[in-house]
Amino acid sequence: MPLFMKEKKEEKPREDKGFRVDPVPPDYEVLQRYPVREEFAEVVIAAKPGIVVEPIYFVREVELNEQEAKALERLKDFLAKELEPPTVGEEQEVKKILLDSADKLLKKYGKGIGVVTEDSKKKLFYYLERDLLGFGILNVIMEDYRIEDISCDGVNVPIYVWHRDFESMPTNIMFTDRAVLDDFIIQLAHKAGKHISSAFPMLDAMIYGKHRLAATFREEVSPRGSTFTIRKFREKPFSIIELIQSNVINTDLAAYFWLLLENKANIMVAGATGSGKTTLLNALSCFIKPRMKIITCEETAELNMPTENWVRFVTRESYGLGSTKTGEITLYDLVRMSLRYRPDYLIVGEIRGEEAFVLFQAIATGHGGLSTVHAESIETAVRRLTSPPMNIPPSHIPLLDVLCLVERTLLPKPFKRATFGRRMRYVWEIADYEKYITVAEWDPLTDSFTIDFDKSVLLDQIALRWGKKKPDMIREVMKRKALLDWMVKKDVKEISEVARIVYSYYTDPDRLIRELGIRVEEIVVPTISVKPREVPLEKVELAIGYIIELLRANNGTVPYYQVFVKIPLPKDVIVEALKQLREEGTIYIESMNVKLREAARSM
Repeated sequence: MPLFMKEKKEEKPREDKGFRVDPVPPDYEVLQRYPVREEFAEVVIAAKPGIVVEPIYFVREVELNEQEAKALERLKDFLAKELEPPTVGEEQEVKKILLDSADKLLKKYGKGIGVVTEDSKKKLFYYLERDLLGFGILNVIMEDYRIEDISCDGVNVPIYVWHRDFESMPTNIMFTDRAVLDDFIIQLAHKAGKHISSAFPMLDAMIYGKHRLAATFREEVSPRGSTFTIRKFREKPFSIIELIQSNVINTDLAAYFWLLLENKANIMVAGATGSGKTTLLNALSCFIKPRMKIITCEETAELNMPTENWVRFVTRESYGLGSTKTGEITLYDLVRMSLRYRPDYLIVGEIRGEEAFVLFQAIATGHGGLSTVHAESIETAVRRLTSPPMNIPPSHIPLLDVLCLVERTLLPKPFKRATFGRRMRYVWEIADYEKYITVAEWDPLTDSFTIDFDKSVLLDQIALRWGKKKPDMIREVMKRKALLDWMVKKDVKEISEVARIVYSYYTDPDRLIRELGIRVEEIVVPTISVKPREVPLEKVELAIGYIIELLRANNGTVPYYQVFVKIPLPKDVIVEALKQLREEGTIYIESMNVKLREAARSM
């Protein structure tokens, strides 16, 4: 039983050292309760009964009596002079040193400090770890894996959190003293190894645990005083199976992306802030072939690849003060340098500036590209890409293969008790600038996905490369869908285990399907209507001319991807031209190259 549950007295508001913690009102209805630290801390989400339910996030911690509170201050005085804040990766080692040191002090000066019982000792150790190594009054919130974001808007205003089940809500904690809040922000900055002051009142940094901190200091830029936001980093990223279970994406679409990523498709995820762009990008990355070399470039280290063949780059702020930019390494610098590493896949956490142009140049030279962009539709995404500071020429937009839109949206009916959720709203294939093919769409009335692979140009493109036909590609998608369905059914959701099964499929798909007991005859393949694509004949003939000319100029052999890069026509037109040339026997595709047959070359 938790130590704080032993106390039967009625709880009262706790005010101490510039902050206030309110108890759960006795007339509130408890919506959810769960422990964060067994015996010492729990979270209670409760609301005042009524028609409109407005939940509040209550932090409850074991309380110290007067004698224990004095003993805690004495121990802190001893220990604070000797211990340094932990650096990234050393938290557990410093924790052991802290608790061992505290234990020795209690054994040596126990009576003088005033601690006698074993329960008191446990409580003191909890608060020592919380205050000296953790985040003090906010430590319980930081340790709650259900919390994504913590926000302080000033003094005498409740701390707000973003909860995965209840979304945005106030907590029972607020700062009541400006000086205490200022000191708390300075401590956070120190934990990040950064500086914040009236001279430099804005801070964007990473604190240990890989959490992202944004803060302002005093009234320099925020009239209500100091503010901060902590965006929590999930140590174990969501796997694609967890996203499927949450209905962010379904198994048909996941299998489709799997096939695209195997073939080095270039994919961009668009969405608003907090829509789940990076989460989806990270989950999709487990489909990349394990032998492929991956380079990630980010401003904050949020991506977490399941493969070993991965190089991670993170930007660095300037060492200089004011307008001096000494030692600054930007995202543009990282993306440009990463090309020297010859990556199979270049993943940029988010593009917003000149690094976008370098990414598109990498795509044009045969590297696979993955990234995210802030946008709420494909039109706004393309508009951002073609406008300053990105400045991507419209002719380069078709280098992207797929753009998908992720949104946080109101659900037609609660899904696992949540009224809001994240959904992949649209999946577009980019045939040409301002020519987009809608392959999938989320239906807000039924909370389901409408998918039409028959429209896909990319499946045609991959089929040509593999020497097969489009129906064969759709069967392959359905085969992978069956495997993903099996993982969902068996609740295989740890990202390392998901990656292991995906990698096993790459090694020997038929054997894996057989060993898992998935019957191939049970794999449902939708009715495929292979009808001629509505492409003007004159455009197909123009594309045929371009292809023959390109092949002859390169001694009869051109890398497959270059056909789509160097010919200034939509992808669907080029695909139809390649199909026609292959059926006529003019060309053949072998080892990722398009080759001109000898008879055609001599004509």
